[in-house]
Amino acid sequence: MTSIQEQFNSRIRLRHLQCFVAVAQEQHLRKAAERLHLSQPAVSKTLAELEELVGKRLMERGRFGARLTRDGQSFLEHALSVLEALEAARRVVQDGGEAAHETVMVGALPTVAPDLLPEALGSFRDAWPQARVDVQIGVNATLLDKLRSGEVDFVLGRMADPATVAGLTFELLYVEPLVVVARPEHPLMTEGEPGMHRIVEYPLIVSTRGTVPRHNTESFLRARGLSLPVNCLETLSVAVARLLAMRTDAVWFTPMGAVRDDLVNGTLLRVPVKTDGTEEPVGLLRRSDAQLGQAASALMKLLRDTAEQRRASGRDWTLGS
Repeated sequence: MTSIQEQFNSRIRLRHLQCFVAVAQEQHLRKAAERLHLSQPAVSKTLAELEELVGKRLMERGRFGARLTRDGQSFLEHALSVLEALEAARRVVQDGGEAAHETVMVGALPTVAPDLLPEALGSFRDAWPQARVDVQIGVNATLLDKLRSGEVDFVLGRMADPATVAGLTFELLYVEPLVVVARPEHPLMTEGEPGMHRIVEYPLIVSTRGTVPRHNTESFLRARGLSLPVNCLETLSVAVARLLAMRTDAVWFTPMGAVRDDLVNGTLLRVPVKTDGTEEPVGLLRRSDAQLGQAASALMKLLRDTAEQRRASGRDWTLGS
């Protein structure tokens, strides 16, 4: 064993890993110090000790926060695994192997969360009445960052570029298309198959920039020689978009899952326009090396079961226009 390895093995302490992970998640020394109930100099000293033990620069510290280096990103994955394994061991000893009070941290896209989560969470509550669930809504890129830093156990999201999912696994649940929807009384519903030029004359509701649904919407319009009007409403809020579409003549471009129940119930209708080619995969993302708790694993299984049951019953994401 080399001297560096010997030094690392003999001097590394749990506080080094806890401090490093806190700074990586908070991306700020002061915030990490407050979380750990330590002084900022103590956090800085602990990080310096860890970098000396590792022999690599793990963090770039500056006025505006702390950012992981490439070596730091690699080290974070293993540090999280160690802390997760220790937490799992603690639960086994203290709870007698029962995970009834476990906390499950879930990340979910705003357009995906309303679809599978409510039904799966209802079943989860019956099976795990004492478990706590924290659902964090955000865009795909933000959720993947939280997944890597250990802030969420898994993500209900979309497949991303290979470069952004290194160290993560993606499990497909379903593929959903983009749909164009409006209220049943909308004037477009009396026009048979209105052309896209006619549709964009009405106010449009679209996802915000940088999201997959927004990219698909722009590509869909561009393929038809059109672009988004400057006065369109951009929002990540499904609730806001849904109510606006139900109460006004606005037309909503959205992934099918966000409005599946409304389409089944007839509170919103698909504008009869084909959206072939806009399908996107939705699934479960998790860290490849993570050891999930029993409750988190149970909730993931319920999400799989819910998706499978809907496919088997015909309640899927291919409702006709």
